[in-house]
Amino acid sequence: MISKRLDRYQELSRFLRSRRERITPKQAGLPDSGRRRTPGLRRGEVALLAGVGLDWYTYLEQGRHINVSVEVLDRIAEVLRLDESERRHLYHLARKQYPLVETKKTSKVTPELQRFLDSQNLSAANVMDARMNIIAWNEAYCALNGELAAMSDRERNFVWMTFTSPRFRYAKGEQWELHARRIVANFHAGYARHGDDPWWSEQFDALSQVSREFREFWDDHEVLDAIDAPKTLHCPNLGKLNFDLVSFQYSNDPNLTVSIHVPHQDGTMEKMQRLLSDYQSSRHAEALETSQRV
Repeated sequence: MISKRLDRYQELSRFLRSRRERITPKQAGLPDSGRRRTPGLRRGEVALLAGVGLDWYTYLEQGRHINVSVEVLDRIAEVLRLDESERRHLYHLARKQYPLVETKKTSKVTPELQRFLDSQNLSAANVMDARMNIIAWNEAYCALNGELAAMSDRERNFVWMTFTSPRFRYAKGEQWELHARRIVANFHAGYARHGDDPWWSEQFDALSQVSREFREFWDDHEVLDAIDAPKTLHCPNLGKLNFDLVSFQYSNDPNLTVSIHVPHQDGTMEKMQRLLSDYQSSRHAEALETSQRV
């Protein structure tokens, strides 16, 4: 399959249509005129409420190459009830954004940042770049998710892991679909911001081929930035493990996001201690076996 760069205008067209169709006339403060052939608001109603011409809004939603002011984007966002992530996504697609951070440049983890990860002990921690590649981790993270050093670069991509790893899917349990939808939304937002980077289209093609659920969630056109929230993971031998997720952008490199799973004091800390001890014992045994063979 030949990858194509993201067409921001066509993506803007689909995004506006999907958001228009989810708003009811009642939500928009309009009288309900009865049954409609299509869900949500009509184009004319959005144009009226946003104070723009119907032809102009139609051109915008059709993906035509027209210029849009920030003021008009603000009014449209208000009518469509976009949240902050969706509003930012709208600006990126309409090419009304601040200069984007370059993602083609390889980000590196400094020794200091790696020491920070290692110092988290029972809190599983990792670092992801702007493409959601996991590029650094600590032992607790491997105890939960497997030996990342043995994985390929693609297998360490968080989106790829979400949709292709049976272990990861089992760990997420009943939260998997919600997590997967959030990850696709995050990927969707990143693709819009960095559509000129061919890596994104190649990754999109590969994910579309291997996962029907990825394609389904993608078509919902959700966009979302990072979320800090409680997480529950499932372990075959130890049952449920509960964490608080804390994530933040690394100040020395805005392409990097640090995520830390902080175990709850409900027995999860003790379970993490067992998992970590088992992982370290396994690593020690493998190293001993290798040295004996040599």
